[in-house]
Amino acid sequence: MTVSDKVAHALPTAPAVVRDQHNGETMRAIVLARFGGLDSLVYTDIPKPLPRDGEVVIAVKGFGINHAEAHMRRGEWAEAAEVSGIECVGLVDACPGGEFPIGAKVAALMGGLGRTVNGSYAQYTRVRVENVAALDSDLPWAQLAALPETYATAWTCLFRNLALVAGQTLLIRGATSSFGQAALKMAVAAGAQVLATTRNPARAPTLRKLGAVRVELERTDLAAHIAEAKRIDAVLDLVGNSTILDSLDMLRRGGTACLAGWLGGLDPIGDFNPLLRMASGVNLNFFGSFVFGTPSFPLSDVPLQDIAKQVAEGRLDAAPSRVFSFDQIHQAHQVMEAGEAGGKMVVVLD
Repeated sequence: MTVSDKVAHALPTAPAVVRDQHNGETMRAIVLARFGGLDSLVYTDIPKPLPRDGEVVIAVKGFGINHAEAHMRRGEWAEAAEVSGIECVGLVDACPGGEFPIGAKVAALMGGLGRTVNGSYAQYTRVRVENVAALDSDLPWAQLAALPETYATAWTCLFRNLALVAGQTLLIRGATSSFGQAALKMAVAAGAQVLATTRNPARAPTLRKLGAVRVELERTDLAAHIAEAKRIDAVLDLVGNSTILDSLDMLRRGGTACLAGWLGGLDPIGDFNPLLRMASGVNLNFFGSFVFGTPSFPLSDVPLQDIAKQVAEGRLDAAPSRVFSFDQIHQAHQVMEAGEAGGKMVVVLD
């Protein structure tokens, strides 16, 4: 069996229906009725989740829109729950263990949301305590909804995986994505010199406005053409498997490339032999936000509260590019698939 066969074999054949005992209360939810196009997302009423020990029921006030949810909708992800959505912000509705007070403002991400348990495309969601963080902020829900997944992941990649410090040169591949733009803003704020790539030359002015010192047109052999080749300290590669080997080729000795996205598609790297394809002394690592909430990656390690404070004080711009209402999920996915998001898109519930 080839790698591609194994990937295909791992794909779900139908969304996982997650139902358990309930007390008769219902909620409005966006259900993945089947895998496919925009009409696969259907509005309906389903049971409101009951609280369990070790979990938090959250009244959802807003959530971000992510490419992962499009992959799930199309059946391209290894796991997909009936209710999609991998992140949210909202108010604690129930918390049997007392870890968070009722009514507390919180953010939640991953912990199986949208994959193995019903996610945030609903009025309420139930999340493991380890995947919930307090978020004491007066920012509007639309701004708070732009933070959890995108900024937690960007912060971890930049300051944990890449150990970025002021004065270093960072290249972000796929910088026009919402993740890429968040990483660009945070890296510039940290004093790094940031280079950025885009597949669309029309997006270059936006990246320069955000602080990129130069914008390169994305290509699979960029290492042979970029002026800083062999002098770059770090590469955050969001394009994915099609460019990561090229990213390794442009690093200085001791430099690090972090693979953290697949904007270029999910096809695996073919016949990768590190002995032949990696220069001695360079580093390659990977980060996937699905590990948030595990013992090695507690969500409490991510300074979401401080990030929100930076936004409130105007030191970090995290305004969403577009804000949709709950009944506009089809429009939101359509904009995302057309590549017209222009940044982080969010949905706000009334």
